[in-house]
Amino acid sequence: MNQTPCLNNPYLATRYLMNKLLKLLAITLILTATSFLAHAQESDEESPAAPEPISNTGSTEGKNIPLDRIVVLVEEGLITQRELDQRLAQIKRSLIAKQVSMPSEESLISQVLDNLIQEQIQKQLATQLGIRIDDFSLDREMNTLAKSNGMSLLDFREQIIAEGLDYAAFREDVRLQLAIKQLRKRQVDNQVKVTDREVEDLIASQSQALNRDVEIRIRHILISIPEDASPDQIKTAREKATSILDRTRAGEDFAELAVSESDGRNALEGGDFGWRPAAQLPAVFMRDVTLLEPGDISDVIRSPSGFHLIMVEDKRGGQEAWIEQTRARHILIKTNALVNDAEAEIRLRSLKNRIEQGDSFATLARAYSEDKGSAVEGGDLGWATPGTFVPAFEETMNSLEKGIISEPFKSQFGWHILEVTDRRRQNSTMKVLKARAKQLIWERKREEELELWLRRIRDEAFVEYIDERYKPSEDS
Repeated sequence: MNQTPCLNNPYLATRYLMNKLLKLLAITLILTATSFLAHAQESDEESPAAPEPISNTGSTEGKNIPLDRIVVLVEEGLITQRELDQRLAQIKRSLIAKQVSMPSEESLISQVLDNLIQEQIQKQLATQLGIRIDDFSLDREMNTLAKSNGMSLLDFREQIIAEGLDYAAFREDVRLQLAIKQLRKRQVDNQVKVTDREVEDLIASQSQALNRDVEIRIRHILISIPEDASPDQIKTAREKATSILDRTRAGEDFAELAVSESDGRNALEGGDFGWRPAAQLPAVFMRDVTLLEPGDISDVIRSPSGFHLIMVEDKRGGQEAWIEQTRARHILIKTNALVNDAEAEIRLRSLKNRIEQGDSFATLARAYSEDKGSAVEGGDLGWATPGTFVPAFEETMNSLEKGIISEPFKSQFGWHILEVTDRRRQNSTMKVLKARAKQLIWERKREEELELWLRRIRDEAFVEYIDERYKPSEDS
């Protein structure tokens, strides 16, 4: 909807007047161009041999095509009739190809024009924030688009032209979309946060489905309270339960503490409930047993009977996600103006020989590795899941037997030698669930934030409809 800024605000007043001047300038240019065309046509009548006027819409082929005109002013930019017509034609082709029923012409024009306005606003914001898409990034994206369509870049270009599109204009549109993507990442995506509590709440809400066909073995400690417990009794029981929790986290054995401290009926068995279907466990435990992994201990849980601690001994059944994890250590030598590839490789071969002759890998890593993060740990990279490292590193790591030092090899970070120190198969069901839940929540929150942000920048933008035919009605 057209907006008139408050003229009492000096900044808004200046901005409003500048946009008015831009509008007057645009109209003046249109009138000047129209007058020029009229004069050119009169000259044509007087001089039959004179060349035909050339329109800015391309080759006239003997036809008199109207000069392009401004439809909408958007801040310091504008949208022309040609842009609107081209986008309309593009959208119509897409709808036909997807076999989607065509909306009314009025509705389609309104939606397309609104999208063009939003693009123009975001384009100007990106420029103001210094977001630029260089030709290298654009070429890479064009290659990606071509591959996603199963074509070479040359075939992709020919396909675009065959569809009646200008290839150079198409490239610039892709450049604009990349800039808008970066703008949204900076202004919206980076602001979206997902808390651990939100992730846990989503998983817990699906506990019945997640725990179907799952059996769980837990240990339990109860600090009971009387049915008509006084506030002091409740406080004392809570403090005792918290103290026991602290002791378990300090390393004391949960089963032994259950025997000595628990008021539960399984206390003498170390609080062991044995294997039970998850659905048969007390409802008050359900959230924790769903979220905890084997070996984890819950926070203090309150119920009418008192305060509880539970430890998940193990889980079995249901859908499980197992992954192979690898523990490795490496030494990195980076290349630079003084150290080329050959020199880096020679240094690593020398270090490899020293290790094989008895020198400590960890000691040499601390002394020579240029990966400062792992060097202090003797080159140790910790337990890694598939996809943690770059392909060159991971392929070499996966090909090695435990205890074997690799040949020097190159990655994007430099030259390496590495040793696999251990491998294990890890149940990562809960990690996978949490990662999926976090992604689902992030995507939902991002969509909500994006809608709010788009609405806000649209409301704050100065938009003037030069062509009154396209101006939205007051109630739209």
